[in-house]
Amino acid sequence: MGVYGYGTSGGEIPEGYIDVTLPGGRDMNILHPAYPGSVYHTTKCLDALLWQFYQKNDQLRITDLHQGVVWGTNTPQTVKDERLVNRFDYDGDYGTVLNRFLLQGAMGVPLTVYGTGGQTRAFIHITDTAKCIEIAMLNPPQKGDRVKIFNQVAETRRIRDIAKLVADQTGAGVNFLPNPRNEADENELDVSNRSFCNLGLVPKTLDDGLFEEVTDVIKKYRNRCNPQKILPASFWNKAQ
Repeated sequence: MGVYGYGTSGGEIPEGYIDVTLPGGRDMNILHPAYPGSVYHTTKCLDALLWQFYQKNDQLRITDLHQGVVWGTNTPQTVKDERLVNRFDYDGDYGTVLNRFLLQGAMGVPLTVYGTGGQTRAFIHITDTAKCIEIAMLNPPQKGDRVKIFNQVAETRRIRDIAKLVADQTGAGVNFLPNPRNEADENELDVSNRSFCNLGLVPKTLDDGLFEEVTDVIKKYRNRCNPQKILPASFWNKAQ
C-alpha cells in the first residue's frame, strides 16, 4: 500500500482510482494521487505511472496489485515439501514487522515496537497473496481497458495492537524503541478490498492461527537466527 503513502485522504483508499470534482464542477475518475513516505515507496509510485503509460501507449493489458504486508511462511502447496518453504526475513532492513514480532515471541525476547506503535498497516497472509494472483490472472482487463488495480490486502491493524496479540500468545514483553523511520507516530488506514472479495477471496485474518503456523518454522530453524540482526541498523535521516 506504499503507493498511496501511509496517510489518509479523509476516507477509504479506493482501488487505484478516485472520483473527484475539478474546477468548474467537472466530475472525473482519476488515478489516486500518490504520496510516498520513502524512496522504496517512491519506486512503487513510479511503477504505477509506467503501467499507465504502457497501457495508453501500447495498449497492453495490465493488472497492478497494491499489496499489504505479507505474513506466514507456507501455502497449501509449499507445505508439501521442505524445499519449497518461503524465506523468513526478520532483520531490521528486510524483515517485516510481524515476522520480527513472531520471531521474538518464539525466542522469548521482548518485542520491539518502533515509536508509539500507532502506525496502521495493511496485512495479508501468503496463502491469500497466491490466491489473489490467481484471481487476477483469471480476470484480466480487456484490450483497451485502463490499468486494472486491486488492493491486495486482508485487513488493517495498528502495530501496538499486533504486538499485544503476539505478546499475549507468547508471554513475551514489549519494548518501545525510538523510531528509526521518518514517519507519523499515528495514522489511519482504511483500505477497500472489495474487488478480490467479490471475485471469491475469503481473507485469512491475523486471528486465524496467527502463531502456530510460523512457530513451527521458527523453532525448527532458530539456530539460523542472528539476534544482532533483529534491531534496526538503518536510519531514515541523519538526525537519528
